[in-house]
Amino acid sequence: MAAQIFQTTNKKTRLILVVIVVFLLIALLVWQIGLAQKDGATKTAQQAESSKQKPALTVTVTKPQLQNWQQNFTANGNIAAWQEVVIGSELSGQRLVRVYVNVGDEVKRGQVLAEINSDSIRADLAAAKASYAEAQALLASASSNNQRIQQLKNTGAISALESTQYQTSQATAQARLNAAKAQIDSNQLRLAQTQVISPDHGVISARTATVGSLAQTGQELFRLIRDHRLEWRAEVTSADLYKLKQGMTAHITTPDPTQSAITGTVRMIAPVIDPQTRYALVYVDLPTTQAVRMGMFVKGEFDLGAKPALTIPQTALLLRDGFAYVFIVGSNNRVTQQKVTVGRRLADRVEILDLAANVKIVSSGTGFLTDGDLITIAEDIPETPLTKQLATSQEQ
Repeated sequence: MAAQIFQTTNKKTRLILVVIVVFLLIALLVWQIGLAQKDGATKTAQQAESSKQKPALTVTVTKPQLQNWQQNFTANGNIAAWQEVVIGSELSGQRLVRVYVNVGDEVKRGQVLAEINSDSIRADLAAAKASYAEAQALLASASSNNQRIQQLKNTGAISALESTQYQTSQATAQARLNAAKAQIDSNQLRLAQTQVISPDHGVISARTATVGSLAQTGQELFRLIRDHRLEWRAEVTSADLYKLKQGMTAHITTPDPTQSAITGTVRMIAPVIDPQTRYALVYVDLPTTQAVRMGMFVKGEFDLGAKPALTIPQTALLLRDGFAYVFIVGSNNRVTQQKVTVGRRLADRVEILDLAANVKIVSSGTGFLTDGDLITIAEDIPETPLTKQLATSQEQ
């Protein structure tokens, strides 16, 4: 009986020991798995932290600069004459016998451009002079007779009717003399009109006169550009029209690449806008030059004066998806991508319309950055002979 009890006790003890050992093994295994997971998480966090802390790029930074830039806008338009004079014939039925000038010739005021046949007019003038001489003789005779009759009037030798007749004869002779004088003046004027005279200084822009052609009253023979003076008639939109004032400067680009731009002055701004094209004409006086010709269609720029501009280098601008961006450097050397609006451009600098003036921006390498990247600023790196040489070359 005692032996049986002892065996039962030993079996229970062994079973308890086995259970304890299994429990300890399970606890040890769970502890080792947890420790391994913790070590893996720590390593992963360390690796992520290490990757985050590694700078993406070494860059140079700059600040926007406030500069005075000239404002301008471009326009197109025709080159035209300031005033183009039409020179024609004042006679009719006479033929041109001489033409002295051609297109492109410079002429002076009073210069003879062409001559019209004057033979018949000279004959009419000679006849008018003969009639004048005859009228003078008749007037002298009528005056003498009237003077003698008026002396006898008070003696009663002649009647009042006869006295009046002699006075009328003298007045008639005087009228005939005046008519003859007027005829002479008319023929002398016609004779002067046989010479086609330049009314002003300038250059001949067109010629239709030919020797042997029959002149007609009002017929155009020549066209003259007065004073050789041209103007640029710029076509300007209504939005740009109100930016202009009289006296402003314009630079006209010539078709000849060897010629520099021509500087003109705004003389007049048209008071109306064409309802079809929606453009207004701006008249720009040009200096005397051979670089442009009447009828050319050219482009030019109007100077609107200087205006402050907040500018950055072209290299600091990133163009992506049709928009412009800059990277702003924070206090922790992380960059923030910001969309900006671009204005004017001059050489290697660009005007930014919506950027603060006191920010630091990345000036190079923007194409390799993304929002939130950690960077190293070139100025913060200890200088070596190589970095010194690079900095010197960039300054130059």
